[in-house]
Amino acid sequence: MTTAPDPLAPFPKLAALEPEARAALVAAAQPISAPAGAVLFRPGDACERFVMLRAGTVRVQLLSDTGHEIVLYRVRPGETCVITTSCLIAHDAYSAEGIADGPVDALVVPMAVFESLLATSPVFRGFVMGAFGTRLAELMHRIDDVAFRPIDARLAARLLASAGDEVATTHQALAIELGTAREVISRRLKLFERDGLVALGRGTVELRDREGLRRVAAAGGVPPPA
Repeated sequence: MTTAPDPLAPFPKLAALEPEARAALVAAAQPISAPAGAVLFRPGDACERFVMLRAGTVRVQLLSDTGHEIVLYRVRPGETCVITTSCLIAHDAYSAEGIADGPVDALVVPMAVFESLLATSPVFRGFVMGAFGTRLAELMHRIDDVAFRPIDARLAARLLASAGDEVATTHQALAIELGTAREVISRRLKLFERDGLVALGRGTVELRDREGLRRVAAAGGVPPPA
């Protein structure tokens, strides 16, 4: 006789969950899945369930009044969404957009069960608030990066984060990642290309001089053309 897989296995921080809390969580949690590109929530949507991601990646982004988008963070397997947690605690609607970067699989827990476990289970409360604190620190770093670090440095760092020398991306995608306009990214990439740092293709950016890009990322920019 085979044992059913543990639905909480992707969440090692819940391994020490109290027996009653584990039973309540497993009984209430419902599996959901979504295909790549699915919009999981939008600004103004009601927030009624706690989401625990088991597989895939969810991109959480914000749309400004001027139409610019910025990626706030990504939720990965074993993690939870801090905006969902915040909305549940405040009984508020979503203020951002969540999009599946690829196929995703998650567990969702009704608000009433989430609130009960938060109040009665120290392990569950530690899991939720620990993730909340970690993500909040990441968001503060993100705000600092966008507000005070030059776009050249951030763009160079983003390109260097690629494992290979050919980055499959678009100017628009980079703009969303870095919280600026597509036109700004296009201008900066052309300067990078002028200086031999990259070569631009259709839907690709080839890294030609990683050391030069490292200097840009560290020092803060490429001078504009004379």
